Amino acid sequence: MDASVERIERPWGTRTPYDAHEPWPVRVDTYLEPGVEPSRVQRWVQTASILHSDGDAMDIAVVDGRPVGVRGRAGDRVNHGRLGPKDLFGWQANTSPDRLTRPLIREDGRLVECDWDTAMDRIVGRSRELLAGRGPGAIGFYTSGQLFLEEYYTLAVLARAGIGTNHLDGNTRLCTATAAEALKQSFGCDGQPGCYDDIDHADVIALFGHNLAETQPVQWMRVLDRLAGGDPPRLLCVDPRPTQVARRAAVHLAPRTGTNVALLNALLHEIIRTDHVDHDYVAAHTVGFEELASQVRECTPRWAARICDVPAALIGEAAELLGTAERLLSTVLQGVYQAHQATAAAVQINNLHLIRGMLGRPGAGVLQMNGQPSAQNTRECGADGDLPGFRNWQNDAHVADLARVWNVEPAALPHYAPPTHAMQMFRYAEQGSIHMLWISGTNPAVSLPELSRIRSILAQERLFVVVQDLFRTETAQLADVVLPAATWGEKTGTLTNADRTVHLSDKAVEPPGEARPDLDVFLDYAARMDFRDKDGDPLITWHDPESAFEAWKRCSAGRPCDYTGLTYAGLRRGSGIQWPCDAQAPQGTARLYTDGISWARPDRCESYGKDLVTGATDEEADYRSLNPDGKAMIRAAAYLPPHEAPDETYPFQLTTGRTLYHFHTRTKTARAPQLNAAAPDVWVEMAAADAATLGLGEGDLVEVTTRQGALRGRLRVTDIRPGLLFVPFHYGYWDTDGGYGPDGDTPGRAANETTVTDWDPVSKQPLLKTAAAALHLVERGDGSPAPAPTTTASAPSRATDGGEDAR
Repeated sequence: MDASVERIERPWGTRTPYDAHEPWPVRVDTYLEPGVEPSRVQRWVQTASILHSDGDAMDIAVVDGRPVGVRGRAGDRVNHGRLGPKDLFGWQANTSPDRLTRPLIREDGRLVECDWDTAMDRIVGRSRELLAGRGPGAIGFYTSGQLFLEEYYTLAVLARAGIGTNHLDGNTRLCTATAAEALKQSFGCDGQPGCYDDIDHADVIALFGHNLAETQPVQWMRVLDRLAGGDPPRLLCVDPRPTQVARRAAVHLAPRTGTNVALLNALLHEIIRTDHVDHDYVAAHTVGFEELASQVRECTPRWAARICDVPAALIGEAAELLGTAERLLSTVLQGVYQAHQATAAAVQINNLHLIRGMLGRPGAGVLQMNGQPSAQNTRECGADGDLPGFRNWQNDAHVADLARVWNVEPAALPHYAPPTHAMQMFRYAEQGSIHMLWISGTNPAVSLPELSRIRSILAQERLFVVVQDLFRTETAQLADVVLPAATWGEKTGTLTNADRTVHLSDKAVEPPGEARPDLDVFLDYAARMDFRDKDGDPLITWHDPESAFEAWKRCSAGRPCDYTGLTYAGLRRGSGIQWPCDAQAPQGTARLYTDGISWARPDRCESYGKDLVTGATDEEADYRSLNPDGKAMIRAAAYLPPHEAPDETYPFQLTTGRTLYHFHTRTKTARAPQLNAAAPDVWVEMAAADAATLGLGEGDLVEVTTRQGALRGRLRVTDIRPGLLFVPFHYGYWDTDGGYGPDGDTPGRAANETTVTDWDPVSKQPLLKTAAAALHLVERGDGSPAPAPTTTASAPSRATDGGEDAR
């Protein structure tokens, strides 16, 4: 079988079984374009994947100045040589003939090519005009989870200290904001407690709203290899869809969407009732246990069963699995994060580990996962609504310390209120207080909720929109200035994955045409704006990626995410390295909290916490009263029903999500032929029983309608829980006649046409999992299946086709 076909049909590859506590065997995956033999490769240049958050290390094959393939890096701690489908094939987007190669500006309603000076002069002119006439609050920056650390840090400095705006956030608001907030709520500070090596040691792995097989496929390979070895772990899966994880789980819970807190409170109830509690750990390292015990006292499995529509006996089995584990690893992702009680639910999973004492040792940890390759850097560098280095915006000493690093006055750094989150930024743009929005490396005209509203905001005459991207995306088509960006393999920089592993991605080839690295664009803007420190010297003193990295190290010194022990040279020695990495831990740090809780003291913590119901920010005095000694905080939460419930008009729940073969809005993966062929168009998943009731069949064209909008797609009949519809969110309009939106009055295909403008009160992460929806037939299919994969959670119902699990 052709290698490219094999790794689409068998996406997790062959098994390399290993036993508990043994090292994961190496398996090097390689793909070279047809006709290129390994002997022809002139250079192999190190990098890491930017198409998920796993941080899979790989080398780019270069022939005659162009990329021709990739191979996994055998010595890297993250993937041990393995690559997933997006790793193997996604690089082909870099050489796509429709890459942006020159800047564009809007003239007479059309985007036309120009030179860099013309484009930058227009941006700088508008910036100065707004600063003079309206002040720093008129300018906002909306960035990505796919740039490099050096770029985020430079953006944070120019936005916070140069412009002086509070309006800086990333699209990480859509995927990782809850992870960060949950860690701050429980531990006083961001930072992943566990690591991927815990898979090697855990006897129970619990996956909460985390389709690991499709979002981080290489770590699913690791789990599959453990399952095939001696003393395999038992899996608990909480997911309403029949994922590959669910099909391998010892216990699978498929609750109604929006009921995670009820389910988790019942699990905590059972663990406390059966006294599977590490009382010594709780007494030594936590506060708040009594409040939790009181909150969940009446949250029996029978109570939760009525809310979640999950059998009470199955909830009891899950609690027994969690309560008797000797080494428990939990992972959490969007099924928890994109809901109305996102932070409250994620915190309950932290509580589970705290009351069981399952932290800081091999196999015992929690992974509040990320969704993007450098989302962690967005958080560390302060480009996501926090201050750099996990500093506390409410702590004057932290603000003064940051001002010292940047050599500016503390008053120059906006900290009069929380940094503005992305959803609020777009509201400000809608209302007219933000007049310039610089969007880098993201496509909100497809990825944000309620797209008709987003398009109308971006199209306003009064809003000056700058887009910095690789392609002419839906968002770029609405911009006033478009800047062509270089991507990975065309520039140098670092990126940090979900378990704190820092990788260096080296430049392998030149970017196309006049495209520039994002770092160069930000440095050019800062120089043209002539940003100065308090002594009148240039605010930004670095000039290239390595000098930017060294500047970041100074900012991170003594902070939880300390990079001072890392160098570019050290990161070129075969493997990524986990922070904190400093003089005390020169080889990096595998796990946090191995000897108590490190960063929760009132003078050190990143956050004083928030109310889990209202999101209101707690004050320093409240925090000191609750946690004077800096312990982990067990925070209880009552279940609250979703904001929208099914009714006669909208009888279904609608959830959106990802598929294995695509990333975000397909701007990269759809330009890789193998990936696009595996999932070429949108589809709608429905349970076999619901399809039978409505007289619908595989491949029928259906329309999904919510109170916000509608979409159309072909029907895939699956084993999803009854009453639930699923639509992948990747599909937009850049490759259709519509260009940047639906064609005329016909409903579009973007999932976010149907989602609501609402967010979790604590993390401000949008609600993309709990809409009420209706579905009706548009036209019968012709017998062809829906354009959905058959190897994933989207596989056809086994009740209708007798299909087997993909392995």
